[in-house]
Amino acid sequence: MSNDKPHVSIGLPVFNGEKYLAEALDSILAQTYPDFELIISDNASTDGTQEICRTYAARDHRIRYFRNETNLGAIRNFNRVFALSTGEYFKWAAHDDVCAPEFLQRCVEVLDRDSFIILCFARTKAIDEHGAFLRSYPAKPKLGSPKPQERFYECVCVPHPQVAVFGVIRSNILKKTPLLGNYFSCDRTLLGELTLRGRFYEIPEFLFFRREHPHQHWRAYPIRHKRQPWYDPSRSVKITFPQWRLLLEHFLYIRRVPLSWHERTWCYMYLGWWIRRHWRHLAANLILREA
Repeated sequence: MSNDKPHVSIGLPVFNGEKYLAEALDSILAQTYPDFELIISDNASTDGTQEICRTYAARDHRIRYFRNETNLGAIRNFNRVFALSTGEYFKWAAHDDVCAPEFLQRCVEVLDRDSFIILCFARTKAIDEHGAFLRSYPAKPKLGSPKPQERFYECVCVPHPQVAVFGVIRSNILKKTPLLGNYFSCDRTLLGELTLRGRFYEIPEFLFFRREHPHQHWRAYPIRHKRQPWYDPSRSVKITFPQWRLLLEHFLYIRRVPLSWHERTWCYMYLGWWIRRHWRHLAANLILREA
């Protein structure tokens, strides 16, 4: 890496990721777009993660490796890699996902060409623990709508995997948000806020491969309010009301982001639709403290 700041920063938070980490790192280092830094934050892993990271860092000068003395929790570690970044654009990377070699270049070309687009991602396929194809995720063209309320509806009210969070994002826009929070589905609230701040663009080719395997947190903690140790180990015994917290966060960023009266009203109307759709989950939170 030269003395100049890289155009793109890639942040990879990891905890005990030795099984898939090397494949994820290989896919990043094989990108056809070379002007990036890779920031790895190791959350006090107890397996072979540290050795893998140090081996790759010694091999490629674009890698910056950091190791936390204690487990900060997944969310703080995700936010930490962004805090350590220096690039104009930023991308989160998971230790178990894979990008096609052209992923970064295609995303950067879109962002460089159109300043109104704040996040670029690609069509996505799900793969299993062995890399075999599982299914294709649906396209999300409405995330590119010029109307923020339509982007909000597509992101928040239409159920779908939140793969856009692993796209390439303008760092100056991401800095205006609270980043990821220590609560269930915080990626959806972050993306919801970003949809109100600018347009997304989805590359029509399948360039991103999201791995699904038995060790993912949502499989290890199938009951949502019991996922708190993954988000933040220091709050592992705290009672949470995940759906109510999600509703509050949606409300707060709709109020926080500069919007016209017309746009904000439509967002609140869509949020009312979201409440009607999730009322059983909201009631269950109060009765059972479960989602």
